[in-house]
Amino acid sequence: MDLQALKIFQIVAKTGSISKAARELNYAQSNVSNKIQQLEADLQTSLFYRHNRGITLSDKGQMLLQYSEKIFYLIDETTSALKDDNNPSGTLCIGSMESTANVHLPKLLSEYHQNHPNVDLILKTGITEKNIREVLEYNMDGAFVAGPIDHPELIQIPFIKEELVLVTDTAHPTISSIKDIQTRTLLVFPYGCSYRKILEQWLHNEGILPNKIMEFDSIGAIIASVCSGLGMSLLPVPVVEKYVQAGTLRCHSIQSSYINVPTVFIYRKDKFMSKALIKFIDMLSKTLVEGK
Repeated sequence: MDLQALKIFQIVAKTGSISKAARELNYAQSNVSNKIQQLEADLQTSLFYRHNRGITLSDKGQMLLQYSEKIFYLIDETTSALKDDNNPSGTLCIGSMESTANVHLPKLLSEYHQNHPNVDLILKTGITEKNIREVLEYNMDGAFVAGPIDHPELIQIPFIKEELVLVTDTAHPTISSIKDIQTRTLLVFPYGCSYRKILEQWLHNEGILPNKIMEFDSIGAIIASVCSGLGMSLLPVPVVEKYVQAGTLRCHSIQSSYINVPTVFIYRKDKFMSKALIKFIDMLSKTLVEGK
C-alpha cells in the first residue's frame, strides 16, 4: 500500500473535503483526487460517497481510517523505540480533568520536569469522556480521568479519591437534601463530564427534574458564576476549599453514595512504553506509596 496515498486519504477523511486537504498539504486538488482514486483502485472499494455537498466516508472508508491511525501510530512508535535510550527525552502528552490539573498536578509535573528536563511535557485538559477517547486514539500517552474505568484496551492506576460537594453563593440557605435543589439553576460541564453524569444520575434516581441547566467549559467560569449567585454546582472539595475559606463560596455536604469519586491514570495496554512514560508512571506510583 502506498503510504503517501494513505496519509492523503487520512487528511481528506479528517477535513471532509478534497479541496481543504489539498490546501493543507499544499498540493494541487487534482493530485489529491488522483491519489484517492488510485487508493480506491488498489483496494477495489469506494472509500467515499460523492454528493452535491461534497464527500462522506463510506463504511469501508471508516474502517480504513481506523486502520490508518494505527498504521501511522506504529510507524511513529517504531521510530521512538529505536531512538529511545536510558535517558528520558522526547514528548510526553498527558491529559487531565481541569479540576485535577489545577489542584493535584502542578507539584507532580514540577518534580517530573526537574528530574527529567529533556522531556517535553504537554498537559491537555478536558472532560473524562474526551480524555479516554484521546488515549484510545493514541493522541495522548495517558490521562487522569474519573474512575473506575473498565475497558479492555486500557490500564488504570489509582491516583486519588475525592469528595464532591454542592456549592452555592454564601447567601444560600443550608441544603439538607438533594431535593432542596430542584428549583435552582445547575451549572455543569458539557456532556462527558463525570461530575455532571454523577449529578444527573443522582437527580434521576431521586425523581428530580432540575429547573434549568447551564453548560460551561471552564471550571473558573463555573466557580465565578456560582459565587455571583447564578446557580449551584457539584465540584470536588479541593477545588473549592480556598473559595470557602475566603468566604466567597458555601459548601453543602450531603450523605450519598455518589459523592466519593476516584481519579485514575489510564494508558493503553499496547502503548509503547517510552522511558519518559515509564518514569512518569514510576513517579506516580512512588507518590501513591508515600501518600499512604
